[in-house]
Amino acid sequence: MGDVVIRKSYGGDVYFKIVQIVKKQDGQNLYILKGTNLRIMADAPQNDLEKPGLNKISDNNDVFNKRINSLMKKILMQRKNNTSSRGGLMQKTKDGLAFGRAGRVLHIDGDEEYMNICVRGYKQLGIECVGKMVPEMQQPQVILNLLKEYRPDILVLTGHDGMIKGSQNYLSLDSYRNSKYFVEAVKKAREYQSSYDELVIFAGACQSNFEALIEAGANFASSPQRVLIHALDPVFICEKVAFSNISKFVSPDEALENTVTGVKGLGGLQTRGKFREGMPKSAYS
Repeated sequence: MGDVVIRKSYGGDVYFKIVQIVKKQDGQNLYILKGTNLRIMADAPQNDLEKPGLNKISDNNDVFNKRINSLMKKILMQRKNNTSSRGGLMQKTKDGLAFGRAGRVLHIDGDEEYMNICVRGYKQLGIECVGKMVPEMQQPQVILNLLKEYRPDILVLTGHDGMIKGSQNYLSLDSYRNSKYFVEAVKKAREYQSSYDELVIFAGACQSNFEALIEAGANFASSPQRVLIHALDPVFICEKVAFSNISKFVSPDEALENTVTGVKGLGGLQTRGKFREGMPKSAYS
């Protein structure tokens, strides 16, 4: 348990951590796996697994870490320079009296480790966030109470997902591990707040049923081409919306601009920004 492995049958394309071992009826062990950097769940027999060397594990992590650090710096620099992509983000007045409030996020995640990584990401980017670890299948049951308690501007419903091996119907929810739970949770959230402007929703994980999530009411979702997405992709989409002025509509292209995965793994609808300008700035804060 906890060992990092690759699947030989897939050419070692994704690094996984063993999270559970299940005994099958034939007595063989089935290993339940989760991605170390990507939001995917999978399973494999023992003979398909291989432990990569420590150097390879380190190199794999370095690739993702360098990309994330680069994106973080880019986002903060864009905000500092008030680039045109922010479309009217607050300008200081001559007296320096302006202030503003970015959108607040409720991040519900089926993976506690990834949730903590995302919460740190939100903090680095100056976004007010509440993180809650809720297993994917339980998210529809708790979403209404959490929305009423925290009243966020932006809701994230994520965790792990993946197409079930051998599935051919890309549009059927039965072909996915957890997409049906994300879809049900989105529908519940839209019962609470039907406006796409008042409550912005990101939903999904690796290989999720993008079409069903958008149809259910998500502003943004994964995964249009059923590819894997990075653990922090929801954070980067939220940042773009949270810090875009309410007078601006964020296009899907703009929302995906600073994500790791891009348009193959993420997509959505034109969405109103959540940043509100104010004045005067308090002399006592």
